[in-house]
Amino acid sequence: MNKALVMQLARCEYVDHHENIIAIGNSGTGKTHVALGLGLSACQRGLSVGFTTVAALVNELMEARDERRLLNLQRQLARLRLLIIDELGFVLLSTTGAELLFEVFSQRYERGSILVTTNLPFDEWTQVFGSERLTGALLDRLTHHVHILEMNGDSYRLKDSRQDAGPLSPDGPEDV
Repeated sequence: MNKALVMQLARCEYVDHHENIIAIGNSGTGKTHVALGLGLSACQRGLSVGFTTVAALVNELMEARDERRLLNLQRQLARLRLLIIDELGFVLLSTTGAELLFEVFSQRYERGSILVTTNLPFDEWTQVFGSERLTGALLDRLTHHVHILEMNGDSYRLKDSRQDAGPLSPDGPEDV
């Protein structure tokens, strides 16, 4: 991870310029942790921030559409200075869900910042959105003004669980 870039982003100037952030890397490498830290930094500066997962946002958008309150939800999301969308790539989206999520990205383009966390490289996003054309249009908007945080390395959770387990004897776990 580029610590200097994270510290720069913590000043929140990217929000003033309607720029985006994509935190990309394997599971457990700190993407959500960094996203929450940047969101907290924005809150401390008085900026409006929303945090959600892709799955939760798509479910909320679909419910709002079915209940004829989609426009109100879209307006509410558009008013946020920073929208943090976590876990892109963990669930495949239906065609309707992908289109509704695309609309959120499109409405925020050059009007509000988005921070996305994902474990997928860009060339695999089509699997999530189900359409090359939609994925291309979304990436075009999202990456036009973007800061990319590459989060490489081993999972912190896995490393912690290995440390908690303690050393194993060469013959396997000890009888207790």
